[in-house]
Amino acid sequence: MRPRLPPPRGVLPHFCILLVLNAGALALRRPEPYYGRIIGRLTQYAHGIRGTVYAVDESTIFVKGFAYDGTGPDAYFWVGDTPQPSPEGTLVPYPEDYPSRDPPVLSSHTNSDILLRLPAGKRLRDIKWISVWCRRFTVNFGDVFLPPGLDPPRPRVLPEFKRLAHGLRSGNISVLDAKTFYIPNLHYDGAGPDAYFWVGNGSEPNPFGTKVPNEMGSLSPLRGYQGEDIELVLPGSLSAHDIDWLAVWCVEYRHNFGHVYIPKDLDVPPALGQTKITPAWWYNPTSSTTSQVPFNAANNCKEILDKRLQVRWEVQGDHVQVTLAARLRKEHYMAFGLSGAEGRPAMLGADVVVAFWDTKNNQPRAFDYTISHLAQCDGERGVCPDARLGGSEDVAVVSGHQKDGVTTITYRRPLAATEHTRDKEILTSRSQSVIAAFGPLNSRYEANAHSFMDTTRSDVQLDFGAQNDNSCVGLATLDAAGPTPWSPRVLAGVTNMTARIGPAGGRRGYTPITDNDISNGYSSYGHPSWGIAWYINDQLIPEIYVERGKTYTFLVEGGDDRTNPAKFHPLYISDSSEGGFGQKRPEEQRKQRVFAGVAFDNEGYPYPTAVGRYCEWTHKTTDQSAASDTFEQYMRTLQLECNDGEPATLNWTVAHETPDLVYYQCYTHNNLGWKIHVVDPGTPMPIPGDKSAIVNEGSQPSAVIATVISTFIMTALSR
Repeated sequence: MRPRLPPPRGVLPHFCILLVLNAGALALRRPEPYYGRIIGRLTQYAHGIRGTVYAVDESTIFVKGFAYDGTGPDAYFWVGDTPQPSPEGTLVPYPEDYPSRDPPVLSSHTNSDILLRLPAGKRLRDIKWISVWCRRFTVNFGDVFLPPGLDPPRPRVLPEFKRLAHGLRSGNISVLDAKTFYIPNLHYDGAGPDAYFWVGNGSEPNPFGTKVPNEMGSLSPLRGYQGEDIELVLPGSLSAHDIDWLAVWCVEYRHNFGHVYIPKDLDVPPALGQTKITPAWWYNPTSSTTSQVPFNAANNCKEILDKRLQVRWEVQGDHVQVTLAARLRKEHYMAFGLSGAEGRPAMLGADVVVAFWDTKNNQPRAFDYTISHLAQCDGERGVCPDARLGGSEDVAVVSGHQKDGVTTITYRRPLAATEHTRDKEILTSRSQSVIAAFGPLNSRYEANAHSFMDTTRSDVQLDFGAQNDNSCVGLATLDAAGPTPWSPRVLAGVTNMTARIGPAGGRRGYTPITDNDISNGYSSYGHPSWGIAWYINDQLIPEIYVERGKTYTFLVEGGDDRTNPAKFHPLYISDSSEGGFGQKRPEEQRKQRVFAGVAFDNEGYPYPTAVGRYCEWTHKTTDQSAASDTFEQYMRTLQLECNDGEPATLNWTVAHETPDLVYYQCYTHNNLGWKIHVVDPGTPMPIPGDKSAIVNEGSQPSAVIATVISTFIMTALSR
């Protein structure tokens, strides 16, 4: 056997190298437990004050081992920027969540760990000292002064996910604290058979990692993501100081879809609950709840929209956390934000958050919206999610749940205006005008138009910097039944038609008419409406009957100003029940068959052909749909307004291969039109049930109806 030779001088055995490397790595790790940057010990002047004070982040303080005998008559935690503690300071409530309108007097403590959040948007740089102060006798029981140049821990921004497989990509990832990761604009196709968020050690992601629950606290395989912002909390005792990477990893096939490395020199805040995200609140899919923060966590609460919406808010450093609660209908949203004008409710120019319950994925959603035009979003203008316009998504969902018919969603957004062209700054120094609304979602899960009664109609002021501004009593009950819908209309035997824009008729009109389930009384489960719809021959979305081989002429008055999306609605005919051909991606456009109203230029790009002047039926006063038992009554509350110019002419010769059912729609927006029934020549054109019939010009309605009925009877007898 060959003798084992000693290593050359200056060369260590491999295991020694590994030990040295690991020791170096451990030396770079932050020691645990870690409470943040130390400020100092409380100096005791009276009442047994004791404790060590740490800066958790720029707006949060941690007091380790706090003691106080509790006998002071009016004592509170107190901060200020004067040379010495004085009455000019600011009260810091503890506990932060309290049921009364006034913060409770500080009680006795023997060895407590206390987390304090600076109020009203204050930062540590704004104060010089922390005190236990008696307001009644202006006495300082104990204090600590912040050291000059104190640099508290702060979130760390990392690169985006490395893009390796399954379309994985993201924005720059942030480490909010030692356990919490924020991943903006996450994309992943969801096609991995056994994929999870995955953390571990080593130079590359590997099988010896640990699963991280998704943003809902679930350890189910990952679903697909399409530009969502999420937060992840490391499980158990794991912290960001313990890991080298975060990845999306397929366990079954041991495949890395993409990862980001975690630096060794992280100086992020400790995870002491300052983010109000804790792994103790796990997602329970059987209870339809993902609540991580109790609804009563914020002490500010205001009821608006006739007490149908509760808004709770709390400033947390440079962010505000908002909780919305309402009795939402299925596939409806609640919206809340800053008004586009001060002193009045203005949708145009508003900065709002649209929140709703995603029934497909059983989870809460909230998105940052910009309102550049009072029109449905066409991908460039309108009521649009910021992300769809190429902007940043500044809203992060914290929690949400559904219970007893109430949907509750909590989200966070920055106080500052991240994008000055799309966002508005939330102030903590004075009240601001806010707006809110309810409305239906469209097929993209984007906000559609709301009714006049479902939005703020007078100025509502809210002070985001307030403390204990709580006027909430209880949510009003939804009117589930609603008014009786109008009967659908029919156009039969008509070859010349006018196409104009008009109001959708609220809960009596477009949505219930487009409900295909006749048995439910056309309640409210049809297509979502943007608030406007096509009026064909001055009838609200009638079902049109046409014959193959015949030519039909539409005089289209949907607008010709492409710069104003609210009044640009070219008519076209296709097999899409939704429409909106112009705002679809090319692959989506190819799924539609277009029969009239669309042409292609020399480069193959589509454009609408039925572009004419704009005519709209408008309300003489306010929307009277709820008070109008019939559509005829409703029409008497409208007036026709037309711009100068000429209507566009759309001629359509119905080809023999045209399907039995097609739709007239708007080229630029979804869900403005309805059905066209295509029949062979000589086929009776039925008038189902109690639908009204508008028949060929010059014909006697009773004679035509009698002929149709006679034809049906003869056909039935001949079978």
